[in-house]
Amino acid sequence: MLQVKSVLPMPLFHSAEASTSYAKTRHHPDVQEDVDMEEAENAQYNYGELDPEESGRLERHITTPGEVVTSAKEFMRGHGTLLDESGENVVATVAGTVERVNKLVSVKSIKSRYNPEKGDLVVGRITEVQASRWKVDANARQEAMLQLSSVNLPGGVQRRKVESDALKMREFLAEGDLLVAEVQSTEGMIQLHTRSLKYGKLRNGQLVTVPASLIRRLKSHFYTLPPPCGPQGVDVILGVNGYIWVCLGSGDKTAEHNANSDGFENELVYSDKNDDITPASRQAIARVCALIQIFARYSIPLTEALLMAGHEWCRRNNLEERGVVLSRQLEKQLLADVVGIEDTDE
Repeated sequence: MLQVKSVLPMPLFHSAEASTSYAKTRHHPDVQEDVDMEEAENAQYNYGELDPEESGRLERHITTPGEVVTSAKEFMRGHGTLLDESGENVVATVAGTVERVNKLVSVKSIKSRYNPEKGDLVVGRITEVQASRWKVDANARQEAMLQLSSVNLPGGVQRRKVESDALKMREFLAEGDLLVAEVQSTEGMIQLHTRSLKYGKLRNGQLVTVPASLIRRLKSHFYTLPPPCGPQGVDVILGVNGYIWVCLGSGDKTAEHNANSDGFENELVYSDKNDDITPASRQAIARVCALIQIFARYSIPLTEALLMAGHEWCRRNNLEERGVVLSRQLEKQLLADVVGIEDTDE
């Protein structure tokens, strides 16, 4: 007969050595805020003699390389951290924000290469044509791959790709061509696809590169700035990888053409020739590119509303005829009026 014996619960205890080490270690504010209330009562900040500049930096919850994040006896180190020489403290190796998941502490770099996720919209450049695939520079830690089976054929024909299609790969996309695609998979390598009328080769525009951290993952990354931003407007594609494509507005002509031609023709999708762009449209494209570079210089996240407000500010202040490059004084005024920040740097 099975006998059940009552077992007394083991008493909970904290290691005196670990508690003492935790109390003596200077912790980053983000780690300190996430600890339990009981530990927070016993753990005190020990900043020592810090100058006002360093104290202000810690209040903004930004860590710098070499700064002590927390105790190695209480937390496990993750990306962007390592142990110091004594092996008792976790220190940051990059400048960024501290992230904590249970007992795992990591530092997310403020400025780093793009970390892809499935479903991201990216803008890339073809770097090499290989057997049945293209290598694409997507501003990531490794080059992305675009398989021949992951693109649409001219005419919108849905069939398996054969050897004759592989021989014509450079007629579709050659080295140096820019394209917009979607991340299909990130397992092992970055896999892209362009099986949509929105994706494909890019033309009639200019590429702008910004830090990937300034691009938020939104429902849509295709924006149109309507006239008076140029006679035909300006189209903007915000790639999550930090590559932004600014081009001539498509208007209703492309939509009507796609509707009449089933949305896919070789001349339109894989053409290497740009359309005739008027000087006014060129100036509008250059103006939007200049605004993007100004906002990126001050680490301001980019959105459609911000770009429209910036262009409206330029038009309201009659800057259309003063050239594209803004002076330092006009940049400060733009940031103060549109974003609401004051630039005090001289």
